[in-house]
Amino acid sequence: MGISRQTSAKNKSALARRNFLKGGAVGAAALVATTNPLPAQQPAPAQQPEPRSGTAPVVTQEKDPTPSAEVLTSDRPGSDFMVDVLKAIGFDYIFANPGSSFRGLHESLINYGGNKSPEFLTCCHEESSVAMAHGYAKIEGKPVCVLAHGTVGLQHASMAIYNAYVDRTPVFMIIGNTLDAATRRPGVEWAHSVQDAAVLVRDFTKWDDAPVSLQHFAESAVRAYKMAMTPPTMPVLLVADGDLQESPIKEPPHIPKITLASPPQGDSGAVAEAARMLVNAENPVIIADRCARTPAGIKALVELAETLQAPVINQMGRMNFPSNHRLNQTERSRALIANADVILGLEVWDFWGTVNNLRDQVQRTSRPLTRAGVKMIAISATDLNTKSNYQDFQRFPDLDLSMAADSEATLPALTEACKRLLTGDRKRLFEDRAGRLAEAQQQARERMRVEASYAWDASPISTARMAAEIWAQIKDKDWSLVSGGAWAQRLWNFDKHYQYIGGSGGAGVGYGAPAALGAAVANKKYGRISVSIQNDGDLMYAPGVLWTSAHHSIPLLSVMHNNRAYHQEVMHLQRMANRHQRGITTAEIGTTIKNPNIDYGALARSMGVHGEGPITDPKDLAPALKRALEVVAKGEPALVDVVTQPR
Repeated sequence: MGISRQTSAKNKSALARRNFLKGGAVGAAALVATTNPLPAQQPAPAQQPEPRSGTAPVVTQEKDPTPSAEVLTSDRPGSDFMVDVLKAIGFDYIFANPGSSFRGLHESLINYGGNKSPEFLTCCHEESSVAMAHGYAKIEGKPVCVLAHGTVGLQHASMAIYNAYVDRTPVFMIIGNTLDAATRRPGVEWAHSVQDAAVLVRDFTKWDDAPVSLQHFAESAVRAYKMAMTPPTMPVLLVADGDLQESPIKEPPHIPKITLASPPQGDSGAVAEAARMLVNAENPVIIADRCARTPAGIKALVELAETLQAPVINQMGRMNFPSNHRLNQTERSRALIANADVILGLEVWDFWGTVNNLRDQVQRTSRPLTRAGVKMIAISATDLNTKSNYQDFQRFPDLDLSMAADSEATLPALTEACKRLLTGDRKRLFEDRAGRLAEAQQQARERMRVEASYAWDASPISTARMAAEIWAQIKDKDWSLVSGGAWAQRLWNFDKHYQYIGGSGGAGVGYGAPAALGAAVANKKYGRISVSIQNDGDLMYAPGVLWTSAHHSIPLLSVMHNNRAYHQEVMHLQRMANRHQRGITTAEIGTTIKNPNIDYGALARSMGVHGEGPITDPKDLAPALKRALEVVAKGEPALVDVVTQPR
């Protein structure tokens, strides 16, 4: 039996959301096992003889009807076919917190489906299950399936769905529901059923459907997967009706062939015009945010940048460009944007915010960071699917050329168009530019290393020192940074697609820990070391992921960035107090995680995870990391609690 989400103050034994028995009054006698169990099916009672003509009818005493025994059957339920569909699509995993609204599907997955391809991974919260799927998809390039329970499960999952939507990441969800009111069990099932289940998240999903037949389910599942995987990739949702799951299959339906759509490419005329602008530019700049969906995206961007010998600013929505490449000029982004005559944005989430500066004051003002006459080009699939209510699309930028297309798919054509325009003079100019950029990069990296040395021996430990110590332990291994780490992005050498997966998208706290775990699930079969630089406040939204990592033996090194605060909110409160001239000494009220301090090493150990710390002396950090990595190398999770500077 499950645990109720809310316990009545008057009746602690109220039936829980996930109870196997719901709606019936169960007496004490019903809880006692009978000595002689009843057979599966009882013989029908003998019929009363019909009265003979001319005689009085036989009068019998009316009795309470006896509840019929459960009908046991070997008929295949609809949920078995649903498993066939999930297997045909090719899901490796199911991420879910168990719920009665999909009990039929759950049972079919583990018994009929053998709990393999997909395998059921138990999550402690629906938001965590979706965030795990979010992280997994950015490593593996395809979604897993998430199950959620009725109204309350979807409500819990909604924040994580929004993160994935803003981050343009494919997540495939199925939620349970009982639409037919006549078949709902009395009590809780009514509270957990709904007329239109998907309406709660329709504004931030790409597509949803509520199939009314198994054939409908098969076609909608394949359609949903195809839509989720077509750029702009986003979450999709299906509603699996409880009666459809549990009723026997009459005739096996057909599963359609799964054929993914080719990603949309930029119009040939627009591509040619963009190439002309870039080749003729004296100071072109390429800005990449969520450009590289796959490893091919990195290769394509490198080829374009080298063709033009143009600097690349990596905004790290994905791992778009090798960090040590001479054309990676991310450390010099402000100066490059200010001097650019042509700017190419590739899946840039906030183009306006990239090229403008907004002053956060009572009277908010802005000014452009660019010089007069700059030409701006955008290639983004986001323009193909923009909704109104949730306004994650940012402020409208002044563009000279805009292509509603997938950047990764468009880059090869753009590169070839640029090559066709090259002349000897332009190639010589480009080579001169490349030399200047390489020298500027070396100078910027040297300044960065100097900045990293500040407070090197301080306690609490500086975030730069923490990132450097982790790098020293993993740099010769096959590693993947699956969450966090501003200093890691600056100090580590990133050159593979899976080495960084970007952030949450919607900036919803509680993403980091489960997304890191989902990414670690994807990395596991490749034998990679998954590393998460884990914010303390974020982990406290979803500490149950520690149990999931231990229960399913998911190798993940979590290094706590434990500044004992929601530090961004500390700074916001300081800004407000300073603006109102009240002093900033009270800014820790309501924004810090102190008194008591949380022992994350002990928290990890309580859930079966190797835990170390809290570490306050930087000299103790390297040995602790080494011990933790030895655990991870054996296929188990480990956590090192590091008490850090605020940022």
